[in-house]
Amino acid sequence: MPPRPADQPEDARLRLDNLTLSRKEGLRALADAEPRRQPELLTPAQISDLSDSARIKYEHGRSVWHANLGPLKTPQLEALHEDLWDIIASNQQDGDKAKGAIAVDAFPGLGKTTAVLDFALKYHRQEITRAGAFTTSGHERWPVCRVGLTSNIGMKDFNRSLLEFYAHPGRTTGTAALFVQRALDCFLRCETRLLIIDDLHFLKWQDRNGKEVSNHFKYIANEFPVTLIFIGVELGNRGLYSEADSSGDITLAQSARRTTPLTMDPFVVNDDEHRREWRNLLLALEQRIVLARKFPGMLADELSDYLYIRTTGHIGSLMTLINRGCLGQVLLCTQGSRYCPECLKENGGRWQLSWRLGCASTRAYA
Repeated sequence: MPPRPADQPEDARLRLDNLTLSRKEGLRALADAEPRRQPELLTPAQISDLSDSARIKYEHGRSVWHANLGPLKTPQLEALHEDLWDIIASNQQDGDKAKGAIAVDAFPGLGKTTAVLDFALKYHRQEITRAGAFTTSGHERWPVCRVGLTSNIGMKDFNRSLLEFYAHPGRTTGTAALFVQRALDCFLRCETRLLIIDDLHFLKWQDRNGKEVSNHFKYIANEFPVTLIFIGVELGNRGLYSEADSSGDITLAQSARRTTPLTMDPFVVNDDEHRREWRNLLLALEQRIVLARKFPGMLADELSDYLYIRTTGHIGSLMTLINRGCLGQVLLCTQGSRYCPECLKENGGRWQLSWRLGCASTRAYA
């Protein structure tokens, strides 16, 4: 007989790598999770003294930590959050008035989904603290609903996604009209106030399904007591803010005028202020990475230019690079050298993160 949940190790009950944000339980698990504790920084000698099982556990803990370093409070994230809080705070209209929507439109790899999710989790916690986990009618309170779009999604599929989030028993059978009425019941009973629609760029605005869903957003803005937050790439070029489509249809005009576009920019290094922001980001990452041979200035001084060239200031690329580089360092620090002794001599015996990131100056030792 498998062990009961209460008999499982604590780590098994707190795992966050087996959830989805398309279900309410996944969003709540992230919102309620305690902050991760940074693994202890051990010296190479201490790592060598670990038993095999202890070393495996320690290295796994470091890899999980490095894979989840963010979100970082960058100037871009803080500016976006400030705008989101202002708009949400102003969207206190009664149910007979439509609320303004938000579109977070930015190039891939700039952290827009991460930033919006971080905001959503904070909003969820704030509303639960303010109003309680249950409504006055006794229903569970779900302040935030999040759905992701897929290619060629239709109105019925979108409405079903809303019902899937709430695990509604009627999510498998019915028409698009029935699905949206059931979804409205969920939003009202659970007092949901924020609807996040991710990957909006997958919507093909000019085909039949695209027009149906885009018009459906207007219906939701009018009938549901929620603020819509769209996330996507080149939403302006795809027609989100247009007042008419290619055929001259102006039905999108009202939605376009109600939508506030927000964006996130990459890091740039064209002046002292922006170079300082880039350096502060690398310093923050230095504090978080757990490497046996790390040293002050490892990222901010010795690898600053290299990391900027590799990532062009895109934080998503930077976090991926750091994560994989740190994984390589775990292997190198515990399993021996793969590079020539001359490289170590030139760098005072210091392992360079760039050796695991494809730096051109690396010389492989055969």
